[in-house]
Amino acid sequence: MITLYDYLPSQNAWKVRQILHHLEMPYQTEIISIFEGQGQSPEYLKINPWGAVPAIKLDSGQVLSESNALLWYLSTDTRYRPSTPFEAAKIMQWLSFEADYIQTSVGSLRYWTMTGKLKSRGPDMVDGKRSTATRALRILDAQLAQTPFICGDDYTIADISIFAYAHLAHEADLDTSGLVAFMRWTERLRKQDNHLSEMYPYAIDAHAMLELP
Repeated sequence: MITLYDYLPSQNAWKVRQILHHLEMPYQTEIISIFEGQGQSPEYLKINPWGAVPAIKLDSGQVLSESNALLWYLSTDTRYRPSTPFEAAKIMQWLSFEADYIQTSVGSLRYWTMTGKLKSRGPDMVDGKRSTATRALRILDAQLAQTPFICGDDYTIADISIFAYAHLAHEADLDTSGLVAFMRWTERLRKQDNHLSEMYPYAIDAHAMLELP
């Protein structure tokens, strides 16, 4: 059985819970208390050298980390990842977009906002994140005005990846009310079979107000 190394408020970890839920794949969970430094323990650094979540361990003992890599691996030979070279490359394009422009802007702003760290970040840094997030969300809206899902007519791991942080943009004080296609897409995803609606705020962890070690 797969072991998922998880931290419940992490939307990166939610991505992996979501694909496992879609696939109805059994797994066991080991919670990593990242704000208490457990991610930097020698034992966990053997699982993920950066010390972040999520990561998985297979029955073989092999380990894998980084949320989009986990989505890619777990979706092998499933409806959630097409196998033709061009379609697969389009999935990778949007996974890269998520990692480069959504996670690093919407994800960071949301984290800082919800854990009271926003004021300790420099205004230039915050403004830069807001600018990137706004542009990225507009790009998503333009794409989704053309296709029902990120990569076309089918729901894929690209949608799972982008949805994780993008649909919570309001928690980063980003206004998405004018992004009509984007907002319709978020509702479309919530209606997918086995959609995992359960998510967790940072407030469940009393240590989340600390800086990461």
